Amino acid sequence: MSKFWSPKVRELTPYVPGEQPRKRLIKLNTNENPYPPAPGVEAVLREFPVDHLRRYPDPDSSALRAALAGELGVEPQQVFVGNGSDEILALAFQAFFCHGRPLEMPEVTYSFYPVYCRLFDVTRRALPLDAQWRVDLEAFTTDSSGAIFANPNAPTGHGHARQAIQGLLSRVKDSVVLIDEAYADFGGESAIPLVAEHDNLLVTGTFSKSRSLAGLRLGYAVGSRELIEGLERVKDSFNSYPIDSLASAVGIASLEDRQHFEACREAVITTRERTRERLESLGFQVLPSKANFLLVSHASLDAAQLFVGLRERGILVRHFNTEMLNNHLRISIGTEDEMDSLVETLESLCR
Repeated sequence: MSKFWSPKVRELTPYVPGEQPRKRLIKLNTNENPYPPAPGVEAVLREFPVDHLRRYPDPDSSALRAALAGELGVEPQQVFVGNGSDEILALAFQAFFCHGRPLEMPEVTYSFYPVYCRLFDVTRRALPLDAQWRVDLEAFTTDSSGAIFANPNAPTGHGHARQAIQGLLSRVKDSVVLIDEAYADFGGESAIPLVAEHDNLLVTGTFSKSRSLAGLRLGYAVGSRELIEGLERVKDSFNSYPIDSLASAVGIASLEDRQHFEACREAVITTRERTRERLESLGFQVLPSKANFLLVSHASLDAAQLFVGLRERGILVRHFNTEMLNNHLRISIGTEDEMDSLVETLESLCR
């Protein structure tokens, strides 16, 4: 440990992202989209006026917010954009959850949430999943600083319908409910239409998954004007220009190509269900998923050994070395050919 670190830094246990290999592997470990971005994205990258980069971007990202508002069926003033949804989550923690009361979240969910709790001195109250490994909406209480969970949940893949979210919001009214919809486009039902009825609902999303723009870092949030203004106040106290001009233009181009978006989304869903059936035929238990990944385990085969065996054969998946997940693998959905290679390799490892 460095003697120059602040005491808080010494206490942190940072989030650990999935491995980004330097050599050629089949990469099914970080939930990236296996298909390229919309063709219009390449056109923007080729034609963007380089001279524009000498000026600061629009601090309000007005054009991108308007494009997102049109796509999501809300008003631009209900939209916030940031440098990836992780940044927006960090801003939300600072804006809404530092009240001295615990923040409630599922015991198993996106592992960045506990990291932010430690960073911002927010007490975490972990709620068990139900018997089917679903986020238990009935477990959330009304005496917390707020609630946060991914829907569909990560890494389990289950997604609650909008009506179930409506039920939660009918109970929890006096604190912010943050729903992270990073994976909603792969079969989930978005809660964004509920924003008009519930001023305490904040929904976050990302261009990284269904829009194939993980390398760009672009995320968004939708909520009441009160919540969006809270995010803006924190953002403008930290970085007034999180979205650069090129990222804004690329994001707009991505939103404009609905046909490409739907084709890629449907391809991932189809491959996911085909892979699920094939893995089950090999004896794997596979949780139902509305995301672009599957969480799997095998009754007689150790997940850590399978992880090593796959990696030795050029296939990366994710193994979480935690008490609840140590015998599970999270497998991102790749192309049909990539998933064929995965299943064929697992067939040999299962013999």
